[in-house]
Amino acid sequence: MNGERKDAGQGGASGSKRQALDQEQIVRAAIGLLDNEGIDGLTMRRLGELLDSTAAAIYWHIRNKHDLLLLACDAIWGELRPIDLEGAEWPESSITMAQEMHAMFQRHSWLAPAMPTHAPYGPKRTLYDNHLLQLCAAAGFTDPDAEHARETILAFVVGACLTVTSRTSLVFGLRAVHEGLESQITDRP
Repeated sequence: MNGERKDAGQGGASGSKRQALDQEQIVRAAIGLLDNEGIDGLTMRRLGELLDSTAAAIYWHIRNKHDLLLLACDAIWGELRPIDLEGAEWPESSITMAQEMHAMFQRHSWLAPAMPTHAPYGPKRTLYDNHLLQLCAAAGFTDPDAEHARETILAFVVGACLTVTSRTSLVFGLRAVHEGLESQITDRP
């Protein structure tokens, strides 16, 4: 059918063929809808309309709204590019990573409030978290302090996103957090 598929629920009564959907296309559209309307604005029916399709066609690719939110959250974490750990300096590198996280949360303002209830923890976030954890370990934090440092940085960034925080205040706060964290390093490389 030359890249086209007539899924159940697609094509309507007229039998017209629509472009086949794929999971990546659905997730990208969901992120756009979430960015514009928030979590409450995301429905499979609304998403189907945006994709010139139906909710049934979306369910063919994604089991439910919760799974769609997990996929969307993880795709967003994939926007972040980890820094090169070779020669990375603490705390500047972790502050840079935190600022990029903050910018990501600002671009997708629904994500930070969604974190506690929708547990958006997928492979891309895991990769990013592990990268930050490696940076903390390279700074001299021992286990489990490296994990605590990573969690502290993330918690500060999410908290800053849930309040109105200027870039200047964000950097000031990150430096203060890092000074406190640095005082906890027991194993300097």
